[in-house]
Amino acid sequence: MKKIINKPEDFVDEVIEGILLAHPASLRSASKDNRALVRADAPLANKVGIVTGGGSGHLPVFLGYVGEGLCTGVAVGNVFSSPSPDQILDATRSSHGGAGVLYLYGNYGGDVFNFDLAADLTEMEDIETASVIVSDDVASAPKERAATRRGVAGMVFAYKIAGASAERGDSLSEVARLATKTNKHVRSMGVGLSPTILPAAGEPTFTLTEGEMEIGIGIHGEPGVHRGKLESANRITERLLKEILDDLDLRAGSRVALMVNGMGATPAEELYVMFRRAKQLLDTADIEIHRAYVGEYATSLEMAGASITVLALDDELTELLDAPAVSPFFEQR
Repeated sequence: MKKIINKPEDFVDEVIEGILLAHPASLRSASKDNRALVRADAPLANKVGIVTGGGSGHLPVFLGYVGEGLCTGVAVGNVFSSPSPDQILDATRSSHGGAGVLYLYGNYGGDVFNFDLAADLTEMEDIETASVIVSDDVASAPKERAATRRGVAGMVFAYKIAGASAERGDSLSEVARLATKTNKHVRSMGVGLSPTILPAAGEPTFTLTEGEMEIGIGIHGEPGVHRGKLESANRITERLLKEILDDLDLRAGSRVALMVNGMGATPAEELYVMFRRAKQLLDTADIEIHRAYVGEYATSLEMAGASITVLALDDELTELLDAPAVSPFFEQR
């Protein structure tokens, strides 16, 4: 696998350095090692800070959603590795404007462990924190164990809703409530066509033979729920959307936000073919798409594949989803 990198061990630090150099008006470093970043105007006085974090290799998740109406700060780990508690603490200190800090991140063991440790450390510094863990991947556990599911592209909607709440000056408990509500209303599922090659290891995270696909695969190559011959875009979309809609239990007349997300190496054209079929299916079910998102929102380096995310909306979530948001990687006016 050919990659445009220098030394593999320098990859993450050079990515972050490049982002900081490209967007100095939007982002700044909050630590000596650059592994904690915050929006350039952080902290915001008397507003809740939102800190996220996770492993590198998923741009624009996680640091791509640091900005106005989104997260305040982020802790950045190595490729597919969790950030350390100290890195999370650095992001927290620089995000705290006096109204507390929400930890908002995906459900991965290392992230949960280290964010919990960071919360213990911030408590000793009298910084109030609350945590909401996103768990939207329906393929990773059955509905009765929904809290154990992985967090994937649904995190983007959690950032958007919680960020809008914090931006308007809501309390920490209210921002956490809305993030929790978003997590209960969002579902995702993906398909993988070819693997990621880790820069340091130079090896694929999983293998598929020519002409195969894997439904329900995780963004780190975690096993899916079905492996078989590559099917048409329509059939793949039908598979993914059926599992999501069955889990969300949507009814005719419901309103949703729909995201078709590329995993890193899937052309936008193919994502729009999937969106076309998803729109047809939702129209047939009399479900309105309030906002559509098609593109790369949560990737896995050069993995080929796509995911579908559906956020069930009510008036409260719709107002926050529609609020403006800007970061170097995401813009909604």
